Amino acid sequence: MPARYDLPETDAFTRTYWDAAARGVLLLRKCATCAQVHHYPREFCPRCWSEDVSWFPATGRATLHTWSVVHRNDLPPFRDRTPYVAAVVDLAEGPRMMTEIVDCAQGDVRAGMELEAVFPEGAPKFRPCVGGEG
Repeated sequence: MPARYDLPETDAFTRTYWDAAARGVLLLRKCATCAQVHHYPREFCPRCWSEDVSWFPATGRATLHTWSVVHRNDLPPFRDRTPYVAAVVDLAEGPRMMTEIVDCAQGDVRAGMELEAVFPEGAPKFRPCVGGEG
């Protein structure tokens, strides 16, 4: 099987995150000291540096902050997927996350649109909420 360049290699810490994603669950980290929720997963709080942080399941809801349609990417496996919509979303729990918008025509992508997480191939991506619900 060829190497996957679109998924990071897991380690003892990130395995929890990727195993949950493979089950269709987006995990976030929350600090018990300052209540800051953060993504990408880190072993410490990026706000107060506390190591008293734990995993919790996110709702999977987000709002589109910004996006760009990528028409050219020569790196495998992306070269075979162009064009695609690279995006930054505001998760319902607060953090921003880089992702990809799927199941949506490029011309229909709009800032502020309500999104829900999906996990094709075990990687979190987002699509418009079914029925337009937020």
